[in-house]
Amino acid sequence: MRYISTRGQAAPRDFEAVLLAGLAEDGGLFVPETWPTLTPAEWRALRGLPYADLAARILSLFGAGGLPLEAMCRDAYAGFGHAAVVPLVQLDHRTFALELFHGPTLAFKDMALQLLGRMFDHVLEKRGERVTIVGATSGDTGSAAIEACRDRSAVDIVILHPENRTSEVQRRQMTTVLAPNVKNIAVQGDFDACQDLVKAMFNDAPFRAEMKLSAVNSINWARIAAQIPYYVAAALALGAPDREVAVSVPTGNFGNVLAAWAARRMGLPISHFVIGSNRNDILARFLASNDMSAKPVEPSLSPSMDIQVSSNFERLLFELLGRDAAATAEAMTRFRAEGRMPVPDGAWKQATALFRGFTLDDAGTLAEIRHLWTSSGYLADPHTAVGTAAARALAPADPAVPVIVAATAHPAKFPDAVERATGFRPPLPARLADLYEREERFGVLPDDLGAIEAAVRAHARRNAA
Repeated sequence: MRYISTRGQAAPRDFEAVLLAGLAEDGGLFVPETWPTLTPAEWRALRGLPYADLAARILSLFGAGGLPLEAMCRDAYAGFGHAAVVPLVQLDHRTFALELFHGPTLAFKDMALQLLGRMFDHVLEKRGERVTIVGATSGDTGSAAIEACRDRSAVDIVILHPENRTSEVQRRQMTTVLAPNVKNIAVQGDFDACQDLVKAMFNDAPFRAEMKLSAVNSINWARIAAQIPYYVAAALALGAPDREVAVSVPTGNFGNVLAAWAARRMGLPISHFVIGSNRNDILARFLASNDMSAKPVEPSLSPSMDIQVSSNFERLLFELLGRDAAATAEAMTRFRAEGRMPVPDGAWKQATALFRGFTLDDAGTLAEIRHLWTSSGYLADPHTAVGTAAARALAPADPAVPVIVAATAHPAKFPDAVERATGFRPPLPARLADLYEREERFGVLPDDLGAIEAAVRAHARRNAA
């Protein structure tokens, strides 16, 4: 399989090259040149497989077959805290929480990044190369990326997080990893500023080449590919392909819900997608009235969704525009310049036929956590609560269609909010029980590309010496 850029000016390449490149040279995102599809019989044949084997089968369809996928997947998921890896928990007669937080950092990002760390090791060792990974995080990607890449011999990793805009658990999971190849930087700005800095480093061609930059954010296609299998697993468990399902995803950067859309594009019968937003509701506004306009990011109880520039939307836009790379590039350029994206009415209507948007403020989030706790004994983090409230508000009209809610983080990652809602403070798992006593190490830098690049260069040179 080959991959092309959404902006049309980068050379096509294979899965391994896309893994190492991250962002395309023209600023676009890589997507499959053609989408793999499965017949109903082929979907049925995947039922009952252990999760690691299912993941390997799905990833092989995206051109990753040159990697030892079965061994990598089994190794990546062997240490998860639940034997099912991604268990489904029934919340009511039709709503199911797909728990994606049983990995080492208690968030859904582990599902892809534990696998990507092993992929990087294999490909870099084969090529005799070393890379510098740079990433931006609103809270969870950073810790998952660091855990996946710590102490690896051919990888240096630098993670940018917005200063004072993550939960304490999220910050400490990043900053207490003292491995020599890991560097954390608190940026004096919001997540969008961090994400812009990462994209600017990739667009600085001399710096990108000098540092051999790579990415673990969901701008990296391999991240999306590795998230598709858990939607497949959930849908098959609930009767697909012989039964439709719907999906509700608390959404910030659009990568998690895009993985679900990709499963539908492959032929899985997902009837529609519910996108849950907090007060940073650009995606919900777009779906309601074709208003894709950025506003200042406002902190909330669900900080991983405190985002106004949803990078992965570009991949969906490319498809909505009939894979017109020039039109996609123009729309994204205008969005960056003007803070507003012009989406043609026809493309917007295509989006609204599949996607529905829902917004929940902090008070509603606390109320939803409390509702789940009292009605079913289920303890949800603030992000998952946005997803369950969205699912209940915008469930399919047909009551026979089950709704899969992406449960994206362990409640112990956000203990203050959970305790406010329920009176119960969720404890950290035993392996993280001493997190609050561990030494932290991170730098604080302004939202300035020159300062960030200097820090990245110093980190990479020190480790290469």
